[in-house]
Amino acid sequence: MSEPATPTQLRRVAAASLVGTMVEWYDFYIYGVAAALVLGKQFFPGLDSTAQTLSAFATFAVGFLARPIGGVIFGHLGDRVGRKYVLVLTLLLMGGSTFAVGLLPNYAQIGIAAPILLVFLRFVQGIAVGGEWGGAVLLGVERAPRNRKAFYGSFAQVGSPLGLLLASGVFAAVEALPKEALHGWGWRIPFLISVVLIVIGQVIRSRVEESPVVSDRRKPARLPLGTVLGEHWLAVLLGTGAMIVTLTGFYISTTFLTSYGTTHLGFNAGQLLTGTMLVAVVQIVALPIAAILADRRGRLPVVTVGTLVSAVMAFPLFWLADSGVVGLLWLGMILFNIGRSLVYGPLPALVSAMFPANVRFTGISLCYQLAGILGGGIAPLVAVALVGKGGGYLPVAAYLAATGLLSAACLVAIARRVRSGADADHLADPETAEQRA
Repeated sequence: MSEPATPTQLRRVAAASLVGTMVEWYDFYIYGVAAALVLGKQFFPGLDSTAQTLSAFATFAVGFLARPIGGVIFGHLGDRVGRKYVLVLTLLLMGGSTFAVGLLPNYAQIGIAAPILLVFLRFVQGIAVGGEWGGAVLLGVERAPRNRKAFYGSFAQVGSPLGLLLASGVFAAVEALPKEALHGWGWRIPFLISVVLIVIGQVIRSRVEESPVVSDRRKPARLPLGTVLGEHWLAVLLGTGAMIVTLTGFYISTTFLTSYGTTHLGFNAGQLLTGTMLVAVVQIVALPIAAILADRRGRLPVVTVGTLVSAVMAFPLFWLADSGVVGLLWLGMILFNIGRSLVYGPLPALVSAMFPANVRFTGISLCYQLAGILGGGIAPLVAVALVGKGGGYLPVAAYLAATGLLSAACLVAIARRVRSGADADHLADPETAEQRA
């Protein structure tokens, strides 16, 4: 067995999880903001406004479709070779594809080749981020002391709103440009400056040590995906379901609401981006607090409460937005995402405990990336289709609330399996199965 991590090692792990994930999600999020604001006009100019938005969000969804592929590829490497190796590769792949989007000619310049190349680069982004999350959270969860696993696992989660905050801030500055400049060259700036962030992330990650379970285990799985699907398929289904509400909730309350608010509610893009930045600030504080609470009170109870709060807050989110008052819009976004943070913060510790170490990277990556498709990638598309050109928000709110109830039901099923002993906690934790959950 490996020696307990020193405070210095834990700080390096936290920094590597936080900064690297922040950079990757910055790259991923700027595409979402660009899809809501400018990509439709740049790459699908012959369509009406609604069709442009749908087409831009369709390219956005491609990234989510690619994420399970990245989860399988990099999950295999992470389980067979090591977590740190994968995190270096994914950061390079994400940075290169994001920088290329910033250089990509638009439809007016190269015709149909422009949207084709855009879809390809978005696909590469999805593959990269598909391998990022699993490695980043496992660095924290597997290195952390037994009673701090949720807390150290949450650093990768905090990297997500930090990336969102950075992406929204950069786009808010770019959006202040004259309209002609924004659509001419300004939208490219957030993509191009990502190369600086990639260098910073790589320097920090190069200093972190490999996860201890990689060196401790004696028998890595020959084909991790086959083992997961053959022996742990129910854990994959339940883990995916448990995650759906947090991913659906995020993309509905930010990416979709940016489009809906500017198109139907009369808000300007700057107001919506400010709301998204406020959400990110709240999450930066709420996620570690939720994780600390989960370490003290139990992961399952905290996450289950979060799913129910998210379901309840789905309708107030849109009631407040529909008021047309920007302060109430921001309040709705903040309140909804406080509840969502109760789910997202402790998730790494909860779901990683459902898989043994030799297939854990693959297992949790599949859960997260499948939930990304079902709960994130298609969410803006479903929401736009439900609203239509003049429809109301009630179908979207009902859709969001339903995902919360689905996640809660999956968590109840996980709790029953833990209590019955059907799922062991594979984190070498001496507590009973029920306590570990």
